[in-house]
Amino acid sequence: MARKTGSHSNITGPRIREAALSLFAKQGFAAVSMRKIASEVGVQAGALYLYTPDKQTLLFDLMQSHMEELFEALEQLPPCEGARAQLEQFARFHIGFHIERPDSVFVAYMELRNLEPGNFAIIEEMRRRYERHLEEIVTRGQAECVFDVADSKIAAMALIAMLTGVNTWYREGGRMTRAEVKDIYAQMALKAVGA
Repeated sequence: MARKTGSHSNITGPRIREAALSLFAKQGFAAVSMRKIASEVGVQAGALYLYTPDKQTLLFDLMQSHMEELFEALEQLPPCEGARAQLEQFARFHIGFHIERPDSVFVAYMELRNLEPGNFAIIEEMRRRYERHLEEIVTRGQAECVFDVADSKIAAMALIAMLTGVNTWYREGGRMTRAEVKDIYAQMALKAVGA
């Protein structure tokens, strides 16, 4: 199938991904057809298959890319000493990274149920790897006697839920800046582990 006039793979491919992400976030994966994505991008439905074999692969690619970007950004954090400083850094990082990507966060959490089993297993393992990073910080804080939690895994899961919850209410231009939100949540994260 020939490309639509003016269509370029390095332009159309990213536009398809952006349109799919936005539509999945607003309408849900099940309600979005390939035809709807094509219409949003301004190409014929058949043209999408030059970029992705199917809608499931598109969903998986969006989630996998989100997690890969998360790990790349996490690895760029400067090292810091002590679990208390590490938790504060993690909280600020998590808020900052996710607040800039509300659609990706929504899709990554709400559309897991629509992944086929093999794809689900890959994304779930990536999520667990991220959760383990935080759990290691909490465990370190217990060993340093600066955190007081009954179970490091449960504490880590509770912290991630609290931090990710920012995306449900934060709106750019609201009464708080991103920096203020990061400050408040970093302090709440430390209080949540008894620091």
